[in-house]
Amino acid sequence: MNLSSLLSPNSSSSLALRSALPLRPSNCHSPPSACLNVDVRTPDFNPNPVTQATRSAEIIADEKKFIVGTYARAPLVLSSGKGSKLYDVEGREYLDLTSGIAVNALGHGDPDWVDAVTQQAGILTHTSNIYYSEPQIELAKRLVSGSFADRVFFCNSGTEANEAAIKFARKFQKFSHHDKEPPTGFIAFSNCFHGRTMGALALTSKENYRTPFEPVMPGVTFLEYGDIQAASEVIQSGKIAAVFVEPLQGEGGIYRATKEFLLSLREACDNVGCLLVFDEVQCGLGRTGHLWAHETYDVYPDVMTLAKPLAGGLPIGAVLVTEKVAAAINHGDHGSTFAGSPLVCKAAIAVLDKISNPSFLSSVLEKGEYFKDLLVQKLGKNLHVKEIRGLGLIVGLELDVSASPLVEACQQSGLLILTAGKGNVVRMVPPLIITKQELDEAVEILVRCMPALDQPANH
Repeated sequence: MNLSSLLSPNSSSSLALRSALPLRPSNCHSPPSACLNVDVRTPDFNPNPVTQATRSAEIIADEKKFIVGTYARAPLVLSSGKGSKLYDVEGREYLDLTSGIAVNALGHGDPDWVDAVTQQAGILTHTSNIYYSEPQIELAKRLVSGSFADRVFFCNSGTEANEAAIKFARKFQKFSHHDKEPPTGFIAFSNCFHGRTMGALALTSKENYRTPFEPVMPGVTFLEYGDIQAASEVIQSGKIAAVFVEPLQGEGGIYRATKEFLLSLREACDNVGCLLVFDEVQCGLGRTGHLWAHETYDVYPDVMTLAKPLAGGLPIGAVLVTEKVAAAINHGDHGSTFAGSPLVCKAAIAVLDKISNPSFLSSVLEKGEYFKDLLVQKLGKNLHVKEIRGLGLIVGLELDVSASPLVEACQQSGLLILTAGKGNVVRMVPPLIITKQELDEAVEILVRCMPALDQPANH
């Protein structure tokens, strides 16, 4: 089959061809094998390509009929997963370097996570925050003991965590300036992403995300990521309540901050009483080979927002704050019905206990270096590759063309990857439990699929 004929996502025949591809089929009679000793049900595999195409096509058609069209989904219907592998409804196997966008840090079907969730589901799932629950307090203790923070606020997602941080910053400044007008502005940076709800959206740099919903929250100043002088000058104006920054930008294109930049922000904020907020929704919780990405720099925030990997795939967000910030927050200032439920917190405890183990973190750092070295060795001389960057297991491959043809070609060959930046960066955020053998496999598929970048677009 000619790979170039499959590269256009708009091709009328691409769906049928995708479904018919006999790539990486799973065993039809037994659960797939992977690095975790947990059985995962795989879909019934029917080798008839017409039946395969029909099954996926029906599901995709129903999605278009019943779901609000906010997602430009890849035409792939996933049904099960184990370890670093995913399986579609036709039984084909994929090596997952997306982790549900950096969420499934322990991969799919981790046995300790499954045990925690199933046991807690049989005991108590939800109480609301009208009452106390033990798993929520235990998770908060673990987060505080392993970080700079003194207290935790729980929510349901990364964007909710940043919304809470916005409110906490405003309330802190009002609390600290009770005798005069408090600063209300915010600083964010180029290529940043902080979420899609109205406050977090106002802090997100991509204009095409904000424009359809303007006016968004006013008072946000966008500066160049890494520009020490510009940031210091705006902070010193005394009009900024908080600075929001990602120590390592994910969606923006896998850009790392320098220690000098973060240290300058810390010093400038301290000089005027501005809060420094680290958004570690994607780069935190072991992704860089450190529990927190900012530990790499030995620079610490007043507020940190978390979400993606914390509960292993269940919805959670968290805002970690120092005591001086917490002192400004009163009963009723913020809240959430679902946040910090016993079920989700029990899952998060299982994840955090594994990720925070020093040997686990060392393995992430080691595998990340191995992965980058392998990419440089195998792809570094490719004419389309401009730079390979990242830390730990958040790695970006910057190209001189759109990454979409490569992403689609890799999918056809059984490898799932993401884009970032302006669409020209391949973002790879595999489960942190991925093996070196699986990383070898991923790089070999990338090498085989690179010619897709030279194919003309199929209109």
